[in-house]
Amino acid sequence: MHSTRHDPTDRHALAPARLAAAGLTGLVALGTVALASPWASTDHHPTALIDALFTAVSAASLTGLVTVDTSSHFNLFGQIVILALIQISGLGVMSLASLLGMVLRHRLSLRHRRVAEAEGRGISSRSIKGTLQATVMLTLVVESVIAAVLALRFALAYGHSWGQAIWLGVFHSISAFNNAGFSLQSDSLIGFVGDWFIIGPISLAIIVGGLGYPVLAEVQRRCRGTAARPWSVTSRITLLSTAALIIGGALVFALTEHRHTFSGLGPSSFAAASTFASVTARTAGFNSIDYGQASPITLMMTDALMFIGGGSAGTAGGVKVTTVAVLAAAVLAEYRGREHTTVGRRMIPSSTVRQAMAVMAAGIFTVVIATALIRALEPHFDGDAIVFEVVSAFGTVGLSTGITGKIGAASQLILAAVMFLGRLGPFTLVASLALRHVDKRFSYPEERPYIG
Repeated sequence: MHSTRHDPTDRHALAPARLAAAGLTGLVALGTVALASPWASTDHHPTALIDALFTAVSAASLTGLVTVDTSSHFNLFGQIVILALIQISGLGVMSLASLLGMVLRHRLSLRHRRVAEAEGRGISSRSIKGTLQATVMLTLVVESVIAAVLALRFALAYGHSWGQAIWLGVFHSISAFNNAGFSLQSDSLIGFVGDWFIIGPISLAIIVGGLGYPVLAEVQRRCRGTAARPWSVTSRITLLSTAALIIGGALVFALTEHRHTFSGLGPSSFAAASTFASVTARTAGFNSIDYGQASPITLMMTDALMFIGGGSAGTAGGVKVTTVAVLAAAVLAEYRGREHTTVGRRMIPSSTVRQAMAVMAAGIFTVVIATALIRALEPHFDGDAIVFEVVSAFGTVGLSTGITGKIGAASQLILAAVMFLGRLGPFTLVASLALRHVDKRFSYPEERPYIG
């Protein structure tokens, strides 16, 4: 009888993912309590628990779906709580814990390094200190610059007081860089869709935040001339895919919405609306289109962009562009009869291909199950709209056709669960709950079943 031996380090290998889940849960719990308190609402009455929970999950997962209007329902304290949830989660709950540990003890424990490494996949534990410092510095610099530009525009062009303008700039800058999609405007950014001085900086923040910290670090090294190696596969995939998806999405939106939601816009506003719709659809979630009035093709295109998402190890959601690119390369290699999957003259390990398959399968499974459950609970709502909300929740995007606040509490809880899963990442969740490394002392005989 053959046997297997479990690696004694299994529990340690799984600890980072479990701690990340526990950290996000704790963040949501604190946010729910704060937002449910009477001190967080404009009428000084307690917010319904389901609304407080949904908002806390949405903010902590960097999504932006809401059941109550952020600007009119929550006062300054409530808005600060939401912004804090976004910023803390954007930096990474466990990464922030590591930073606090570094400040207090002037060194990182191995436990915290593992947690931070899991949060920022692909970053070695040896360089985690410098990476965390660079991450925080980059975040603060980009957010500060974008906030200053937006504040000037809000004050000079829209007549806001300097206090209001600065708050609007800070809130939208942090929300944009962290790809959260929360806005202090009731119609999100639909009212600013033709203003390049608002749309431009926010788009830049969304793109930079959605690339992922490893890619940004490599770009920074190359700008300084300190990069000795060729572009990494991750950076090449992320940068090229981001550009292709933005351009392709903008063209589709321009073609499908020029007679619908974009009708009546001038050339400049039309270009801004199309571009911003493509940028924000991939993970940020600022509404620039009334998706309740959008064409079916627009909804399908947006579903695809939301599901794909942005770069790994950043604030973007979705299954990530690297996942889709690796799977596409694997399919292409199979069609060409090649034994190995390659991207840019680099061979992709079979384990990475399997991980990409696991992420994609988990994503599809989550969307299908959640859609079926909500569809059963809400039979009077349009099926396409339900799919849109679920994909938006899974991709932590935040775009909505307007039904999130209208569906029942049970359906809202399902969406909240999907947002939570989307933030953790399908593969991270699967690994934290089920996967174990097993050192097999034998191998089974090979047999090939018929495929197709």
